[in-house]
Amino acid sequence: MSGMVPDDVFELTGVSDPRLSPDGTTVAYVVGTVDAKANDYRGAIWLAPADGAAEPRRFTSGARHDADPRWSPDGSQLAFTSNREGDAMQLHVMPLAGGEPRKLTSLKEDVTQVAWSPDGASLAFVARVRDAAYDEEDDKRRLPRRFTRLQYKLDSVGWTGDRRQHVFVIAADGSGDAVQLTDGDYEDTGPAWSPDGATLAFVSARRPDWDTEPVSDVYLVAAEGGEPRRLTGGGGGISGLSWSPDGARLAVQRYPGVFDDPKHTQIAVVDAVSGIIELLTTALDRNCGTYPPLREPVWDEGDIVFAVEDRGNTHLYRVAADGSRGPQLVVGGERALTGFDVAAGRLVYSADEPTRLSELFVAAPGSASGGERRLTRVGDAFAAGRELAAAERFTATSADGSAVDAWVMRPAGCEPGRQYPTLLNIHGGPFGQYGNTFFDEFQAYCGAGYVVVFANPRGSSGYGEEWGRAIRGPGAAGPGWGSVDYEDCLAVIEEAVRRFDFVDGERLGVIGGSYGGYMTSWIVSHTDRFKAAVSERAVNQLVSEWGSSDFGWDFKGYLGTFVYEDVEPYLKISPATYAERIHTPLLILHSEKDLRCAVEQAEHLFVTLRLLKRPVELVRFPEESHELTRSGSPVHRVQRFQIVLEWFDRYLKS
Repeated sequence: MSGMVPDDVFELTGVSDPRLSPDGTTVAYVVGTVDAKANDYRGAIWLAPADGAAEPRRFTSGARHDADPRWSPDGSQLAFTSNREGDAMQLHVMPLAGGEPRKLTSLKEDVTQVAWSPDGASLAFVARVRDAAYDEEDDKRRLPRRFTRLQYKLDSVGWTGDRRQHVFVIAADGSGDAVQLTDGDYEDTGPAWSPDGATLAFVSARRPDWDTEPVSDVYLVAAEGGEPRRLTGGGGGISGLSWSPDGARLAVQRYPGVFDDPKHTQIAVVDAVSGIIELLTTALDRNCGTYPPLREPVWDEGDIVFAVEDRGNTHLYRVAADGSRGPQLVVGGERALTGFDVAAGRLVYSADEPTRLSELFVAAPGSASGGERRLTRVGDAFAAGRELAAAERFTATSADGSAVDAWVMRPAGCEPGRQYPTLLNIHGGPFGQYGNTFFDEFQAYCGAGYVVVFANPRGSSGYGEEWGRAIRGPGAAGPGWGSVDYEDCLAVIEEAVRRFDFVDGERLGVIGGSYGGYMTSWIVSHTDRFKAAVSERAVNQLVSEWGSSDFGWDFKGYLGTFVYEDVEPYLKISPATYAERIHTPLLILHSEKDLRCAVEQAEHLFVTLRLLKRPVELVRFPEESHELTRSGSPVHRVQRFQIVLEWFDRYLKS
């Protein structure tokens, strides 16, 4: 049996976004697939009895992309979004008994973040509102865009300064058009109905200079419309709102820093009258703002249930909303949760593991952790037809004695006594984590005959806050990027060479994306230990990143200064500053519509290395964003695999 190959991208599937019916008897969820012929992603909503008494059944056709299943309060209907009749995702409602869905919206932009009113008569949602200039389809005649805000573009979204995101309400029976509740030059998100249905809470930043600081607050607006009122008092970020059953408080995700990164996102409660915020999870010393985001914290009577990053895993915890009991583990194990829900005393969740695609589970009644029933097997056929590599955890000791979590995955068909070329993989962020999740990249590399090594060096999330903040600076705040994180990465690969006899220490490659691309560029500009490297969607020159990125100015949170206040720290930690030292063959991959790390970051390094006549190649993917490897077109994802493997084969196998 062979391992995963690039074309297997077209066979990927998995469960996401599970939602329980109000009585807890049925779970709706999305099964994602890939349409190879259309070169696009598909999604269908399925239903499964939560007790596992019967097989799941498909609820929507999934002919294109159906998503966001949301139960009506009485459990008789499901709202969902779909692009079945056009490019934009529109809101639909369908009786649980089946039949034709009722299409409620016909907007020019996607409908997202759907929420039912408590009486089931209305739904709130979020959509972008285009400037009138978009009515001109001929770009050669279109009025120029005029911006006064820093936040005028967003990766994978595009221009936002002339198409702001606002809250809408619409009748669930289709008797009227959507009513726009919020407006203005602001970004509004996450609508949540108060239990009495009179008020909608949402997240926004509506101060005069809201765009110049990473601050957001809870706002309240009457369900029939009116002027929004700010509830919380700034000083950090808010996301993920949910009202307590009695309407007295809101559970939120609270990021407690302003230009002071990284910090752990905390679970907090907000008093619905005073706006006072009480943090509930500081004792946990773990990040409660997972990437990718799962959902808002969920009330379960007097408790709040939420997701946590923990040493390469994504787990589920609960905490008493009144602070009388600290965070307690609910769902653990060596795996990553991809969704969850709680209703009527029942808990469901989706999760994946290194050798298993995301599946749906229901917790056993009364179990604290581990007791569960598996409800789906959507990925069994994929796993049965391939040799998937398990992730083996090990620990490396860095130069200063710090213990670094790491994993190794053996190549498909690994033979005793044989050594294999090995790839060190570095994650993005840097405040992110690698670990126990199914990752198509790692499986494809193992399938091609490579050992895969990956780790969570300092700067990563999933550990104590001190670990994540260890690479602030350079300056008084810390040593900066490219310091102890660099030492940790080298310690991990050397420990793998020493510990595992199947790792060939003379055939080492390094690869990473985003911050991982940064660290790849940094590594090859500071050591010749690796025979080949792939740096993708990287930030290579932080000075130009400052203005070209959608959020480049936010680097003050790490460096402690804006670039016009002191340019030296930006130059000191930029790989481009040391490009003359690069001799390792370097493949530079970038997307042409990347707004997080603009394509000029790749061009900058490529031009320098080519003028130095170093072995370098630049590959540009058209029409793709920073998210190419995760949500780019399936064909481009396959082509990227082929290009990466050809590059490493050239230098590590030939």
